[in-house]
Amino acid sequence: MSVRHALLALLAEEPKFGLRLKEEFEQRTGSVWPLNVGQVYSTLQRLERDGLVANADEAGTVASQKLYSLTDDGGTELRSWLSTPPDDLNPSRNEVVIKVMVAFSVPGVDVLDVVQDHRRQALEYMQRLTRLKAPGDDVAMVLVADSLLFRHEATIRWLDTCEARFRNGELPPARSTELATGAAPVNKQVKQ
Repeated sequence: MSVRHALLALLAEEPKFGLRLKEEFEQRTGSVWPLNVGQVYSTLQRLERDGLVANADEAGTVASQKLYSLTDDGGTELRSWLSTPPDDLNPSRNEVVIKVMVAFSVPGVDVLDVVQDHRRQALEYMQRLTRLKAPGDDVAMVLVADSLLFRHEATIRWLDTCEARFRNGELPPARSTELATGAAPVNKQVKQ
């Protein structure tokens, strides 16, 4: 999520102080993404420098209580961001994908154990998220929980596909079960 653009969206409603922006950001994201107040103010300074926000009360604000408002350029930037799809050509790093890929080259590590460990962890996390969602919850929390559930569901599907490909011989077998030092295997090898 772009903190920069989220702050612009919050300012599109009305001028606000930095602390209020922090509180509303956390409330609207279901308190899943805590935001450091220092990050809010440093982002606001950059937005002001770039002409996207301005001091809404030039005459009477104390420096620590600056009231920020969205400029016309800020509104244009916000609308452009809202209508532009994310850059899926450069997806963020997915640590589960990296761990599974690396596991193929680590002697003594059973790739299927890595896959199963991460599948179990994702399922446990999904169960916790599902318990958090209750009728009457605020909309932000429900939507964030749904998004996280769908993301973990996709991870589980990917892990299932990895396991199926590995078991069907579509993927190369893992390296030797012994570590380079000659020690015992880290995990047991699953027999095919």
